[in-house]
Amino acid sequence: MTEPSPEMRTETEQPNVPGAAGAGTGANGELSAGSTEALLSPTDVAHARASLDRLLDGLGQVILGQRNLLELVVICLVARGHLLLEGLPGLGKTELVKALSKLLGLQFRRVQFTPDLLPSDILGSPILEDTGSGRRLVFHQGPIFANLVLADEINRATPKTQSALLEAMQERRVTIMGESHLLPLPFFVLATQNPIELEGTYPLPEAQLDRFMFKIDVHGLTSETLEQIITTRQHGTPPELKVALTAEQFQELFDLADRVHLPSAVANYIARLVTATHPEDSRSPEAVQKHVRYGSSPRAAIALAATARAAALLAGKPNVGFEEVRRVAPPVLSHRMILDYAARLDGWTPAKMVSMLLESLPEVDRTVPGDVRV
Repeated sequence: MTEPSPEMRTETEQPNVPGAAGAGTGANGELSAGSTEALLSPTDVAHARASLDRLLDGLGQVILGQRNLLELVVICLVARGHLLLEGLPGLGKTELVKALSKLLGLQFRRVQFTPDLLPSDILGSPILEDTGSGRRLVFHQGPIFANLVLADEINRATPKTQSALLEAMQERRVTIMGESHLLPLPFFVLATQNPIELEGTYPLPEAQLDRFMFKIDVHGLTSETLEQIITTRQHGTPPELKVALTAEQFQELFDLADRVHLPSAVANYIARLVTATHPEDSRSPEAVQKHVRYGSSPRAAIALAATARAAALLAGKPNVGFEEVRRVAPPVLSHRMILDYAARLDGWTPAKMVSMLLESLPEVDRTVPGDVRV
């Protein structure tokens, strides 16, 4: 087996992508509006909206009654981010990922995480083979070499195995015995975890959680949706899907999202929002200073900017507004804030903390400069 051919990796899709690299890297990870790209025309916006609607309509045929979930998933993918889904069994998390691979025509691999899973089971390993020039080690690719990788019940594997994904998620490559192997692009890790069966699980370390652009809670269905499922789905089997977007059309969405304008005022709001999650900041709310041990990393700011651009494109807008930032803030920030033990006793959760920040932080900075006397 060989590495992905060079033509699978385009000039705009490099191993260091927005949301995975450090602050200041990546076209759609910048926190200022100083892009030299031309602004999107109404035709560009309408074209992107039509493409995204086709993708959402296809997903809606498989996952019923979860429109907001589907939109968040699409926003994350257009921003080139990895996704962590948390929810009870049977809510369609696996079917959602399979539907995405079919609608986008992407290569799909599923890895069932278990306590005995080894890193080589995911990444691949060199195997001694007889060749024309004698015996030599030949690298055999693991399931990580796919466009869309489903890490099912990721918290059931040991930390050693979980860490095998770190380089792949950030650098879009893996290193085996000192040799790097590029992954096919686009590359996404969509992971699931079950919140109720905690026995025999290993919580994801903060370093790996930080690499997921979104963490989305998948909620239960309404009685109306359940009725629709049992009356239209024989044995719960979803309908067959056709490709909604080609690889070229999907790449075009990446490029269009990069060109969505991020005004300076919105960039300032993103920066202040992330800074407000840090208890050591003097301007952070009292609840943050009291209950947050560690705030969000710079990746959070990069992810907010990237996903807000994608959300604006989905809304049919050529520029990012404050409402797009507020929409993507919960799935971006909730898993990047570490609360102390007393927080739960006082009724605080990461989601509630993010909601408080969005309510208390003004969109426009009203701080008076230090050299101005009032």
